[in-house]
Amino acid sequence: MLYNSTLLLLCYLMGAVSFIQGLKMLSSPKTALRGNRLSAAGMMVAIVGTLIFYRTSDGKTLDNLVWILVAIAIGAVVGTLAARKVKMTAIPQLVSLFNGAGGLCAALISTVEFNHLNFTDTLSGVSSGLIFVLVAGLIIGSISFAGSLIAFAKLNGNIRKTLSFPGQQILNFAMLAAITILAVLVILNNGNTQMYFWGILFLALLYGILFVMPIGGADMPVVISLLNSFTGIATAFEGFLYNNQAMITGGILVGSAGTILTILMCRAMNRSLSNVLLGAFTHKNAAAAGSAVEENYREISVSDTAMLLNYAHKVMIVPGYGLAVAQAQNACHDLDKLLTSKGVEVKYAIHPVAGRMPGHMNVLLAEANVPYDKLEDMEAANDEFPTTDVVLVLGANDVVNPAAEKDPSSPIYGMQILEVDKAKQVIVNKRTMHAGYAGIPNALFYEPKTSMLFGDAKAVLQQLIAEIKAM
Repeated sequence: MLYNSTLLLLCYLMGAVSFIQGLKMLSSPKTALRGNRLSAAGMMVAIVGTLIFYRTSDGKTLDNLVWILVAIAIGAVVGTLAARKVKMTAIPQLVSLFNGAGGLCAALISTVEFNHLNFTDTLSGVSSGLIFVLVAGLIIGSISFAGSLIAFAKLNGNIRKTLSFPGQQILNFAMLAAITILAVLVILNNGNTQMYFWGILFLALLYGILFVMPIGGADMPVVISLLNSFTGIATAFEGFLYNNQAMITGGILVGSAGTILTILMCRAMNRSLSNVLLGAFTHKNAAAAGSAVEENYREISVSDTAMLLNYAHKVMIVPGYGLAVAQAQNACHDLDKLLTSKGVEVKYAIHPVAGRMPGHMNVLLAEANVPYDKLEDMEAANDEFPTTDVVLVLGANDVVNPAAEKDPSSPIYGMQILEVDKAKQVIVNKRTMHAGYAGIPNALFYEPKTSMLFGDAKAVLQQLIAEIKAM
């Protein structure tokens, strides 16, 4: 049992309130930075309050304070260096590692506390509710940890193939059933609880791997959102285990926000949440996508592109992962400002799953100080494409592929896309004609209104700026 003094409870309350207010402030780019700092300050208050005011049931203070401070120092140094040195293209990988770290913490807490109970008490003397919370944290945390590592490897290019085989849904369901049965046996203290507990840990880790392995590249934003919610839920369970209000509130906020985001991502990708949970995204052979056969495409020069942009009334820019790879967000904003100064209306069309994680393009453009009111979500952008003179696609691929609407054999059929083909002119900037992250050809590249502008996004944008300035 833990003894929480009034001052410690007050620290936890301050931390919980700051989490809630900080999350609310994250809904707007204008207040997001302050919200992030407020949440961090609340976490600091909760941590410092624990170190100062925590007492055990017999009134003793922490006897391992030095180890705690050393761990905090190591984590702070590693986290700071990672955040400062990570490239914008690697942000999704960093998020996956953060999710995995949270899941690992929850699993370790459950493991340590279970061993403590198993060796110092009889489980029969512990409430089933406490054991339930402990086991739930273990299961969800382990799945989040293993799944996040696989997601990192996929995003980082270490794993380039999906693992899909007949009967995969049945196997995943059987594993979930086995985990549930073992969890019930542990909670009921029926037999060898240690063996059941380690069995849960093994199966949960294995399920986390098999859950993410079949997920293709285009679906990765969905799994990142789901793993984020898993980590939050696991944290909330561990908060109940320790009766820690800050952990409970923070975990619930992350879990609920991640779940809502997952549902939104599923709708955008035309996936069902039940299939996500079974690790069974609709998977089709990319070779079956026959609508985008090899045809002649039209190439356009930088000079001709500059001419079109300079004399357009309305331009929509569609950012994608290629823009992040080229680190061309600042050059993109410079082009935006130049066109705006010449009386051209410029806006950005943002697909909810563009890039490698939810909000990837929003973060990328925010780094270049692009005004938030210039960013249009998918629904608003699709309404404006028919009145747009030129659409400039910068590194985006699958999110503008018309096969999602027109080709039932395509793996991305049914996914909502940015309907750039409705604009008067479409210019696509890519390095090559290679397929996108989903591994399928793009029918947009061969349409009559589409012109291909090959080259590195940053170099091309800088050339465009120079050409327009010379006009």
